[in-house]
Amino acid sequence: MRAYERLLNYVKYDTTSYENAPESVCPSTESQKVFAGYLVNEMKSVGIADARMDEYGYVYGSIPSNCGSRQPVIGLISHMDTSSSASGANIHPHIVKNYDGGSIVLNAEKHIVMSPEEYGVLGDCKGMDLIVTDGTTLLGADDKAGIAEIMTAAETLQKQNIPHGKIVVAFTPDEEIGRGTDRFNIKNFGADFAYTVDGGDVRHYEYENFNAASAKLTVNGVCTHPGDGKNKMKNAILFGMEFNSMLPPAETPAHTEGRDGFYHLLHMEGCEEKAVLKYIIRDHSKEKFEARKAYMKRAADYLNAKYGSGTFELDIKDSYYNMKPVIEQHMEIISRVEKAMLKCGIKNLTPTPIRGGTDGAMLSLKGLPCPNLPTGGCNYHSRFEFIPVQAMDKVTDILVALAKEQQ
Repeated sequence: MRAYERLLNYVKYDTTSYENAPESVCPSTESQKVFAGYLVNEMKSVGIADARMDEYGYVYGSIPSNCGSRQPVIGLISHMDTSSSASGANIHPHIVKNYDGGSIVLNAEKHIVMSPEEYGVLGDCKGMDLIVTDGTTLLGADDKAGIAEIMTAAETLQKQNIPHGKIVVAFTPDEEIGRGTDRFNIKNFGADFAYTVDGGDVRHYEYENFNAASAKLTVNGVCTHPGDGKNKMKNAILFGMEFNSMLPPAETPAHTEGRDGFYHLLHMEGCEEKAVLKYIIRDHSKEKFEARKAYMKRAADYLNAKYGSGTFELDIKDSYYNMKPVIEQHMEIISRVEKAMLKCGIKNLTPTPIRGGTDGAMLSLKGLPCPNLPTGGCNYHSRFEFIPVQAMDKVTDILVALAKEQQ
């Protein structure tokens, strides 16, 4: 079975994770366990005899070494959940065969069109077969494509009896809400090093990511009748807007790229009496990351001095850190990736800074070096998500080459 065929099966499962689930609940949605059970059965069917799911919904399995030489134990990891940025239920994928380079009508009834003018990445996909959505949901290739590619590589290694060292596999829940490694059993996993298969463009591999934090700002106001509000009303909504106006307007996701950091207001709700603003803070530089957090604290302190102590309550929590300092101590695992990609015809290899994070970032910081590999997908977390069939085949080939015995 080819990787894309597996993906089409996997997207039938709604595995959206739930950010507001208590941290004691894992996985955050029961549907992830349903999908995990399906994967365990499929793993066994392709020869991963020890496939299993633990009490938290993590899936593990291994492929024994079939060669006589001493090889490292390589881990391959992808996550099962999908982002809540767009619906992950009732996904209706279809394949645009031999894409002609023009606009793609995703949904004629709802007039939803994906154009190369708006999504320039389509320009690299002419002649390929694209798996797209109907424009009302995400596709779920982040990261079910990674799972499909790992599964297909595992089947290929065994069916073709390709010499390789021991390969260990894991599929994690709740990566999209930053909890993917919370209960990951590194010791029992047993890898010397690992790779997450959770990236995008098939030409890119990644071992550098954002330092990340979340920030929750609670604004406490005073509500009065608006007709009698002079010198009495303290409108928490307006106070929250004032706080947000103090953040640099050009340092948002809409105005940054590459290694540029940002502040991102992703949720706001409330009334005159109380308002809550939720942010994420990102920067590749640890020094600039710390400066961003300090800036937000100074802004809250300033406004508390202006409007009264306790008006602004700012809670900042670190989420994950840049894996680069760890991986730079193990560049042999990057060399292995480059050799595998070159063997598979990928030229102009490009290590790319991730404008986000992966399970691999936290695993690296916990002692398991774990850079990130591509899946081939595009426009993740979006109703315009798509992935070329040929890119999935290429990633599968890269994984097989990566696992092959090296002399």
